[in-house]
Amino acid sequence: MQKVSAMSFDPTTLVYDSKGLIPCIAQDEATGEVLMMAWMNAESVRRTLETGRVTYWSRSRASFWIKGESSGHVQELVSLRVDCDRDCLLAVVHQTGPACHTNRRSCFYRDVAPDGQETELMAPMA
Repeated sequence: MQKVSAMSFDPTTLVYDSKGLIPCIAQDEATGEVLMMAWMNAESVRRTLETGRVTYWSRSRASFWIKGESSGHVQELVSLRVDCDRDCLLAVVHQTGPACHTNRRSCFYRDVAPDGQETELMAPMA
């Protein structure tokens, strides 16, 4: 991908929802596979860029969540992309182990066909 221009990034320029959150999709750098979606706030974006370890905001615990901190299934940031409306992020990551809390490589392991049939695409990792 060719770079067109470079400028300093400020997390406060992103468009957050009424709770101060922005969705972030994690994508595997090597395969392009979509791994998961989680929420960030301006501080978790800042921490992610500062440490290189993807840090989300846990809505259920109301606290920061460094991916892999307890499980060892770490996401190392390769790049953080901002969509055209600045209201969604794409974290390109190097994923260690499964990304999903169900122990699957991706949280997107269910497929719903146009006829409404739901299929499980992958089993938990061993």
